[in-house]
Amino acid sequence: MGEVVAFPASSPRWLGPEPALPDPLWRELVGRELREERTRQERTLADVAGEAGISVQYLSEVERGLKEPSSEVLGAVHGALGLRLVDLTIRVSRELGRISGPLALAL
Repeated sequence: MGEVVAFPASSPRWLGPEPALPDPLWRELVGRELREERTRQERTLADVAGEAGISVQYLSEVERGLKEPSSEVLGAVHGALGLRLVDLTIRVSRELGRISGPLALAL
């Protein structure tokens, strides 16, 4: 038998460049950052939701990027976590830059 030849991981040039992955939605990144902060503080969904005045289910959906929170809800949640809006926004922007590449932050 012949030799086994591995196919290249990327598309051959004649097929054109690999399609870029779409940027994540803002709500997905915000939710991820909120969840990371909540778990870093070792707090439960119920604790943060109660302090923010929203349901546990809604906070869970926000953290999973399934719901687009209003500015009032977002303010209540980041406030319950002791974050300023500017800090949350910077974290989300950095994560987006990491995912999308350095040119995204230069624009």
